[in-house]
Amino acid sequence: MERIAVIDFETTGITPSSYCRATEIAVVILERGQIVDRYQSLMNAGVRVPGFIEQLTGISNAMLRTAPSAEQVMNEVNEFVGITPLLAHNASFDKRFWDYELGLIKRTRLQNFACSLLLARRLMPAAPNHKLGTLTSFAQLPHTGKAHRAMADAEMAANLTTYLAEELRGKHGLRELSHDLLCSLQKVPAAKMGEHLKKHRGF
Repeated sequence: MERIAVIDFETTGITPSSYCRATEIAVVILERGQIVDRYQSLMNAGVRVPGFIEQLTGISNAMLRTAPSAEQVMNEVNEFVGITPLLAHNASFDKRFWDYELGLIKRTRLQNFACSLLLARRLMPAAPNHKLGTLTSFAQLPHTGKAHRAMADAEMAANLTTYLAEELRGKHGLRELSHDLLCSLQKVPAAKMGEHLKKHRGF
């Protein structure tokens, strides 16, 4: 499978706006099942972190006061990622913030997002739930650090993606995997996944 950039944001809320912004981003570059490069930074967008978010993430207003600006960080991380295909766990959330923060620096996303959450729902139906930490434990993957910190979550999502790729090869007989295929599979209804995979077997 080609290089994939696995990203994770920590934020002050759920929906991006002038009052709800990113506080941290991490990206790991996944290549042939291995993490080969990393980027991580806090980012100061000039908004206050609510108390319950600080308790959840451990990211405080004091930490952000000395962090680089959101503009600087997004310029750096956009250059770091380039046109590498993107993936996140619960990608609809990270995609919203990626697009919003890029828009503020007059940039536009050029690539699609794959979603390890949607893929896991289809390929790991026996898991108790499909939260990143639960899937990591269920698949006996390494815990990479404190949940709700961007680098730990990005690394867990990358490890999960590697696990899902191995499942597709070993259990379902797919030889060639691509980011486009992952994007296609995540849209297939779970009940039709077996039938759909048969079409790709041997390719």
